[in-house]
Amino acid sequence: VLLLVSPQAEADEILVGNVVLEATDEGYLLAADFDFELSARLEDALSKGVPLYFLVEFECTRPRWYWFDERAGSASQSWRLSFHALTRTYRLSSGTLSQSFASISEALRALSRVRSWQVMERGQLKPDSRYVAAVRMRLDTTQLPKPFQVSALANREWTLASNWHRWEFTTPAEAAR
Repeated sequence: VLLLVSPQAEADEILVGNVVLEATDEGYLLAADFDFELSARLEDALSKGVPLYFLVEFECTRPRWYWFDERAGSASQSWRLSFHALTRTYRLSSGTLSQSFASISEALRALSRVRSWQVMERGQLKPDSRYVAAVRMRLDTTQLPKPFQVSALANREWTLASNWHRWEFTTPAEAAR
C-alpha cells in the first residue's frame, strides 16, 4: 500500500524552526521562525475583510521528579492580519505596533519571524537550573466574527496551528543578578 500526502493536506500545519532563547541583563528574549501558508478559504476570508488573529504562546517549566513540573513563566503575543480594500494593502498589528505590506506574502513573512520578544524577566528563573521551554503559533478562531467561529468548529480549512516545540536549557549561573 502506497500513501501519498499532498501539499494541501499539510497546509493546515505551522512548522516551528530556528528557536533561540537568549539570556540578557533584562530577561530572556525569544527568536523563532514559523513556516506556514494560508488555505484558500482563509485567504478568501481575509480578502473579503475578515481579520485573522494569530497567537504565539510561550511557556517555561522546571521539571521536578517528586511532583508536577513547576510553571516558571509564560507569555503570549497576539497578531492581527487584515486586508484594506481601499488601499489594497495588508496590515499586520500587535498592540499599538502596526505595519502595512503590499502583498500577502510579505505580510506572512513578517508574521512568521518572531524576534527579540521578551518572554520572561531575568529573576523569574533560578540560576544554574534546568528548564523546559515551549513555543507554538496558532490561528485564534475565538477572535473571528461569530458566524465564522461556528464554521471554524466544523471545517478543517479554518484550523491552522503548530504543535508545541519543546527544548531543554540550563540557566546561567549568574542569573540571580
